[in-house]
Amino acid sequence: MEEQNEQQPLDPQESKIETTSSTSENESSETTDTLEFQNRLDLRELNENVNRIKSEIGKVIVGQHEMIDMLIASLLAQGHSLIEGVPGIAKTVTAKLLSKTLSVDFSRIQFTPDLMPSDILGTSVFNLKTSEFEFKKGPIFSNMILIDEINRAPAKTQAALFEVMEERQITMDGERYVLPPPFLVLATQNPVEQEGTYRLPEAQLDRFLFKINIDYPALDEEVEILKREHSLRDAKKTAQINSFLTAEQIAQYQDLVTQVLVEEQLLSYIAQIIVATRNNKFLYLGASPRASISILKASKAFAAMAGRDFVTPEDIKRAAVPVLHHRVIVTPEREMEGLTSADIVKQILESVEIPR
Repeated sequence: MEEQNEQQPLDPQESKIETTSSTSENESSETTDTLEFQNRLDLRELNENVNRIKSEIGKVIVGQHEMIDMLIASLLAQGHSLIEGVPGIAKTVTAKLLSKTLSVDFSRIQFTPDLMPSDILGTSVFNLKTSEFEFKKGPIFSNMILIDEINRAPAKTQAALFEVMEERQITMDGERYVLPPPFLVLATQNPVEQEGTYRLPEAQLDRFLFKINIDYPALDEEVEILKREHSLRDAKKTAQINSFLTAEQIAQYQDLVTQVLVEEQLLSYIAQIIVATRNNKFLYLGASPRASISILKASKAFAAMAGRDFVTPEDIKRAAVPVLHHRVIVTPEREMEGLTSADIVKQILESVEIPR
């Protein structure tokens, strides 16, 4: 009897299972390939130039990464920054290096007790040839302004900055002069030496997007600073910095930042933080709606710098302290206990529920 080597037919159910498994694997592979999320906005060029700015500034400045990030975010969010720290920790140098990377006009104004508003804004001068008054523009007519020791000038001079910092325009003798974009004010002040200084009005502090507090460098950073200074041998520090970012590119990046997506629950999160400052028993003065708008703008800038076209709660929390701590006032009792506005803002951030 011959042996039959015929193959047994496959069970239809098993065949169905194998086919389904194969199909699932193919679908899984296709899904993996297509699940590469892409931004609605093309932020690649922005990120490349942000990293290049950091690299250029890093040729001279050791550390201070958070300050550099804040300054770049100020530029992208179209906001001004107040830099506070003891003398000699590269406040002015960093601001100058940032301006060196940008192909825009730059002005530096040294504030002194005898400085007058006309020294900043400009003044009308009589022209003998035409027998008419001509307006001579002051140093504020520039793209990037560095104001050194801003708290050295009296209140009258401080008030001259109110309009230009908020509205990017100057009104003189009935004429309105609009400043071309970009327009950025970076101001420095010394928190230790108070002789010959004037406290900045709250209205002016409110016009700064960030207040950036700078501390001393760490030991290893101090050593690196000495090594770099020794290797320079009296060469100019700014000579090695390249200018590459034009005013048109900056305007384009600023427009991209405004288009970054913010979910409605995150807008509510920002509002809750602001309202919490007004109801906090440790604060004499809470934050204004301008502060909430500033957090929104800053968080968009941080998101774009991270390569994202959407804001996360972490972006908001990162922006909250530098945006708020110079806009709120601690009660005298808590101030005597050593509690700072930054401490209270951090407590508020911990108390407000993060949206999920």
